[in-house]
Amino acid sequence: MDQKGKIIIPEKEIRKRVEELAEQISRDYEGLNPIIITVLRGAVYFMVDLTRHLTIPHRIDFLAIASYGPATQTGVVRITKDLDLDIHNEHVLILEDIVDTGLTLHYLLRILKERGPASIKICAFLDRAAQRIANLNIDYKGFEIGEDFVVGYGLDREEKYRNLPYIMAVND
Repeated sequence: MDQKGKIIIPEKEIRKRVEELAEQISRDYEGLNPIIITVLRGAVYFMVDLTRHLTIPHRIDFLAIASYGPATQTGVVRITKDLDLDIHNEHVLILEDIVDTGLTLHYLLRILKERGPASIKICAFLDRAAQRIANLNIDYKGFEIGEDFVVGYGLDREEKYRNLPYIMAVND
């Protein structure tokens, strides 16, 4: 690693929390066969680990988005990879790696709600609530974090460090 950083969420804590989230989601979605939508790319590690621990039938699908300008300020995005599954009358769980301002996710929710799902809930691996601008209800939270820039467990800096099994705050 060519940057110095501090591990803020160790691998063991991640594994434990992912298992707890899977238990809660399995209880809440019992008998509903939800569609789990993962926003590419950062949440893939989280999705794989979480779905391995689910005890309910479920389907998975992926969305990829790109921002128009600084999405953290506007939240306006374009979908570069759309869903393959029809979510009309389906129970949907969106998995996100990290929610900061919430503007992009708020915009994405508006688009998905237009498709008529039976329900939509949000599961965020990391929640940076101090930066929240959009009014969002995050139904399932992995960890709350502060202002540090973080990498690992799917999160990257210039496409590096996704493979770290822990979350690390990095120094510039």
